[in-house]
Amino acid sequence: MEKIKAVFNWSGGKDSAHALYKILKENRYDIVALLTTINKATRQSTMHHIPYPILELQADSIGIPLYTVDLTPKGNMEDYNQAMKNAVTHFMQTGVTHFIFGDIFLHDIRKYREEHLNPLGITVIEPLWNKSTYQIMNEFLATGIRSVVVTTMEELGERYIGKLIDRDFVNSLPYGSDPNGENGEYHSLCFDGPIFKYAIPFELGEPQQKNFDLKSDNGKTKTYFYWSTDIKVPNSQCPTI
Repeated sequence: MEKIKAVFNWSGGKDSAHALYKILKENRYDIVALLTTINKATRQSTMHHIPYPILELQADSIGIPLYTVDLTPKGNMEDYNQAMKNAVTHFMQTGVTHFIFGDIFLHDIRKYREEHLNPLGITVIEPLWNKSTYQIMNEFLATGIRSVVVTTMEELGERYIGKLIDRDFVNSLPYGSDPNGENGEYHSLCFDGPIFKYAIPFELGEPQQKNFDLKSDNGKTKTYFYWSTDIKVPNSQCPTI
C-alpha cells in the first residue's frame, strides 16, 4: 500500500516529538519534510525560540529534511497566512496532501488550521487530538523521549527553566497547570529518544525575563511576561551536517 505524502509541522518541542513518534509508528505516511516557522530576524523558531542550528541537528538526527518558513518579525496573521500558503503550494507540487500537527485540545487553533488548509486541498492530521491531557502526558513519558523546559510563562517562573520533563516535573507543577503546557505554561526542547539517531548536543544560558504585548478583540493591549533561556550548540560537539 502506497504511503500518503505528508509534511510534519515541527516545533522542536515535546508535543511535536510525541506526535511524530506516533505517526512514524503508524507507518502510513511518507513524511517529506519537517516544516518550522522561523523569525526572519532572530533565526529562531517562532514559538519555542529554538535556534536554527539546533533545528538542523534535530532534523538530521531524525532523518527527515528541515523546511523553514521565514516570518517577518512582529508580523500579523496575514503575513503568516501568506507564508504558509506559499509553503503549501510548494509541497502540493511534490504530491503532498496532508499536514500533520501536534495539537492536543485547542479547538480554535485546529479550526483555524482546517479553515485555511482544507480549501487549498490539504487534510489536517492531529495524532494527539482530544485525549485527556493526563493520558497524553503518560503516553509521552512512556515513549522515552527526553525534553527540557526552555520557556515558561510568569506564573511558573524561572525555576522551571532547564527542568527535564519527567514524572517529578509533572508532580511539581502548580495546581491548575496543564501538564503538557497546552495553555502556554511552558515550551520545551526535545533532544533525545527513539525518534533520534543521536542525542542533540545543547547548552542553556541563564534564564531571562522578557515580555510581549497582545491586542485583544476589544482593542486593548495587555503585556505578558515570560522567562526564557538562550539555547546553543557546544562547538566541540557539533556534528557535521
